[in-house]
Amino acid sequence: MIILEDIRNNLIEAIKTSGMTQTEIAKRLKIRQQSVAKYLSGISMPSLDTFANLCVILDLDANEILNIK
Repeated sequence: MIILEDIRNNLIEAIKTSGMTQTEIAKRLKIRQQSVAKYLSGISMPSLDTFANLCVILDLDANEILNIK
């Protein structure tokens, strides 16, 4: 079962361990740094297209973030 809290935690961990700053990520995604900060604090989740681009930028497997086996 896919649980939103697990997805959020996986995404937060991936961003934190990426070595990239929030500003760097935001610039590459063409979004505001505050949006990245909201993802990290758990206030909001990225839209589907932003999520897909974030996976590309951070070289992530979307299935792992979404807990799909």
